[in-house]
Amino acid sequence: MLRVTPAARVLVIDDDDTIRTAVAASLRAEGFAVRASPDGDTLLDDLRTGSPDLVVLDWMLPGASGITLAARVRTNSDAAVVMMTARDELDDRLRGFAEGVDDYVVKPFAMAELVARVTAVLRRRGRVPSVVEVGDLVLDPDAATARRGDTLLDLTATEFRLLCFLAQGRDRTLSKGQITTQVWGYDDIAPNLVEVHLSALRRKMEAHGPRLIHTVRGLGYRMSAELVSA
Repeated sequence: MLRVTPAARVLVIDDDDTIRTAVAASLRAEGFAVRASPDGDTLLDDLRTGSPDLVVLDWMLPGASGITLAARVRTNSDAAVVMMTARDELDDRLRGFAEGVDDYVVKPFAMAELVARVTAVLRRRGRVPSVVEVGDLVLDPDAATARRGDTLLDLTATEFRLLCFLAQGRDRTLSKGQITTQVWGYDDIAPNLVEVHLSALRRKMEAHGPRLIHTVRGLGYRMSAELVSA
């Protein structure tokens, strides 16, 4: 069984091209429908036409600041707000919460942290299912549990993060670069690290059911209940 829900819609606003592109790509890899903009000039139009479920905002923007835009989001939409900022003083965070910010990530941050915070906010709002099912695998990120049928899998923290990323990207081929960036937070790691953890994860999973994590030769890995040609 594969549980399918409409993709949550996320609007990303950041004037840094590199950060904006990386954030949008990471969220798309998780299955979100993403629109990206370098500033808040079109925010009201984007809220009206795109109806985002969540807005990711940089605090320091040309023109209206992120904190000003957060207030506009709250006035004109029921979208959640996650703020990206280098400002980590208590007064700044309290000001943001007063303007309707739901959560923060402080720069520099691992992309996996941002994705996790976006997912958590959307899950609390009912826009991301708390349980993911692929075949007989039932994965509950909130409870940090994974089952195959009636068997609770004994996974390490890294194996669980890896399984979550693959399951949330189910039926899509994910490259080693995407996996290392999302699971470990950076891509400068030993080349065989992904294979080592995937091998251990596969052994634990396949002791209780058919293969769900497939190798797509030359491209990466895919989680699917359907047979994938290697």
